[in-house]
Amino acid sequence: MPKPRKIPVRMCVGCRARNDKRNLLRVVRTPAQEVVLDPTGKRAGRGAYICPRVECLRKAVKSRALERALGVSLTPEVLADLEASLSQGNGHE
Repeated sequence: MPKPRKIPVRMCVGCRARNDKRNLLRVVRTPAQEVVLDPTGKRAGRGAYICPRVECLRKAVKSRALERALGVSLTPEVLADLEASLSQGNGHE
């Protein structure tokens, strides 16, 4: 009998809940120092995971957890782009 596949688990930087990797959204700091949502989960760069809810993004920003995880300070424009992408539902397939 084959072993069942191990499902990767990640923690949301906003609400700190653990969830399957594919149920979370990856926010990436690319090598060019820009911060973007990564719907594929395979983009090169430093990543952090958040739940696909605007509340979790706001909580992560308020506690500066997203900035610490990515190692970069976030501009208001980047935060507005991330929030717009989440509220439109573009983050997940």
